[in-house]
Amino acid sequence: MLSAKNITKTYNVKNKRGLFKNNENSQVKALKGVNLEVQSGEIVGLLGKNGAGKTTLIKIISMLMEPTDGSLTIDGIDGLRSYEKAKSLINVITGGERNLYWRLNAVENLEYFGSLYSIPRDILRKRIEYLMKIFELDKYNDLPVERYSKGMKQRLQIARGLINDPKYLLLDEPTLGLDVDIAADIRNYLKFLAESEKKGIVLTTHYLDEAEELCKNVSIISDGEILESGSIQSLKSKLSMTPKTNIKMTYESKDEFLKYLSSMNIQSNNLNFSQDKKTLSCKYDTDMLYKTNLIHEFIKAGARIVDIRSEDYSLEDVVLELLA
Repeated sequence: MLSAKNITKTYNVKNKRGLFKNNENSQVKALKGVNLEVQSGEIVGLLGKNGAGKTTLIKIISMLMEPTDGSLTIDGIDGLRSYEKAKSLINVITGGERNLYWRLNAVENLEYFGSLYSIPRDILRKRIEYLMKIFELDKYNDLPVERYSKGMKQRLQIARGLINDPKYLLLDEPTLGLDVDIAADIRNYLKFLAESEKKGIVLTTHYLDEAEELCKNVSIISDGEILESGSIQSLKSKLSMTPKTNIKMTYESKDEFLKYLSSMNIQSNNLNFSQDKKTLSCKYDTDMLYKTNLIHEFIKAGARIVDIRSEDYSLEDVVLELLA
């Protein structure tokens, strides 16, 4: 298990007061006693706004940065005191196009990054052959990375992150800016890594539907603190979030329809009219909808109900509720 406990990170910052005034020093707490646990074979989502502390925590867990306070253990190894032992168990994969040498080809990149882990040459060669094949890069052995497409670069990023066959992967926006089909391929491979190879994965992403698809548990971070942790369903239950009901209807006259709703004191804030102004879709709290006989009132207003379906809250709804 990967366990980060009571992680705190404080930065000393110089504040410029002006050209002829002395600068003032202040402290900024990027992380305030954060706890995070990841079991082998599970994907944990770390979600929050920009500046919430996600990347700082990833850097500390990957031992690229020391915390001000707290502890980090990886399968019983102290990640802060036994760096050399711990680093072989972990690796980081980022989104975008960083952490690759563009003038080298894929094999040369993987040879270099593999050498940083002191992997024996024969094992490294077999590992590179496997990764080049599984990510379909073996056809481009002689092509420098600068001529790769964005999707190819990201596949190579993941191959680089797997070069030491880590037990734990830290993924920082791994599908950022990728085409839909390539992003789907990467998500499927991440599922394979967790389910079949039993790798523990920490995922940061702004694509909340991606987190909902992949993650068993999520931790929502804001201003350096974890607001809530647990399964998505447990967070919904804890927040007492009840399902919504979507209603789709048609009507003859929008003006007459709204006039009737107004006379019944029915708010139209969450009514969404289509461009042709002949179709209306709305979303209401399910309990409120049936307690107030709202559907009956819509019909009395001249609407024809086309479709009614219940919709559970999404992970996006949960995050917005917590960050509000």
